[in-house]
Amino acid sequence: MTAASPRFRMTTRTRVSSWATIGAAILTAGLAALPAVASRGLIQDLFFIFTMLCLAQYWNLLAGYAGLVSVGQQAFVGLGAYTLFAATILAGIEPLTAALLSGVVAAAMAVPTAFVVFRLRGAYFAIGTWVAAEVYRLVLAQVKELGGGTGTSLTMSVVSSTAGLDWVSMAFGVRTPAARDIVVYWAALALLVITLAGIYWLLRSRFGLALSSLRDSELTASSIGVDAFRLKVFVYILTAAGGGAAGALIFLQSARISPDSAFAVLDWTAYVIFIVVIGGIGTIEGPIVGAVVFYFLQTYLAAFGTWYLMLLGALGIVIMLIAPKGIWGSIADRFDLHLFPTRRRLVVTSTRRTGDDRQRARQSGPPSGQMRR
Repeated sequence: MTAASPRFRMTTRTRVSSWATIGAAILTAGLAALPAVASRGLIQDLFFIFTMLCLAQYWNLLAGYAGLVSVGQQAFVGLGAYTLFAATILAGIEPLTAALLSGVVAAAMAVPTAFVVFRLRGAYFAIGTWVAAEVYRLVLAQVKELGGGTGTSLTMSVVSSTAGLDWVSMAFGVRTPAARDIVVYWAALALLVITLAGIYWLLRSRFGLALSSLRDSELTASSIGVDAFRLKVFVYILTAAGGGAAGALIFLQSARISPDSAFAVLDWTAYVIFIVVIGGIGTIEGPIVGAVVFYFLQTYLAAFGTWYLMLLGALGIVIMLIAPKGIWGSIADRFDLHLFPTRRRLVVTSTRRTGDDRQRARQSGPPSGQMRR
């Protein structure tokens, strides 16, 4: 008799990923409750990690999956930040609502930007995104109502109008500045959860499959019906929206803005690229590892001044030479460990016999050594 035909199904889930999802939910709940017991310094540090991780995940989606290596993502951080200040100071909109509006405005501005920079390829595209960011910086530096070239600060009346501020002050018994830190901490945590869950869902969908094929070979993807241009524009606009919302929260927390700080290529693009590269580009876990490593490097090495930047550069070069796929990429390859897998795998679900199997078995006759009745 012939062997039964195996049954297959396509899946991205693994046993480790199921436990990782449960662990992520527990960790999120713990982080949400953390302000009840944590110090203000820890809250500010975690806020920094959350916002940098959001920016890193968006750049990873753009470069690691869509193949668009941009060095101008500070354009959308700055646009989001300035939208927040304009909406709160000039229009009197509540700050958290203005942060949501910042994401919408950044996405809207990404549309004309995309149709300009997408005419470029490779290194020219990267330079084009940088030039676009500089154009936005120079334009906003001329807006006198927002401080011009020197920038401006949020007034106390604007800061005090933040939703939930009074409740946090009474519930935790803290002053307004500490309450503001807690509110923007929760907002950054919510943005991070939405970012991670949204990107994970996106990459596991048919859209993610098209995006992966685009990353592997744009020509091949186009030949099977993937609209490469449309897909890239969508990802570019999506990452712009996330970057704008993150930028709004960053400068809401600092309550101070200037063109140079809002459109700083070092803070909002170079550091983000470093995080993704050392963690592992093209993975969801990589930027998480990279953000944690970057936080500790900045905490303990920033006092060295210019040597700090040289150490970061040297570390990036060493990791690219020793582990080209980054820290997490190397771990995943070595141990086949994927906490948030996005690749599809074919697994055997059963070996049930079908009518075709039984027909082939009758035609093949009994095994050798047995007589047919």
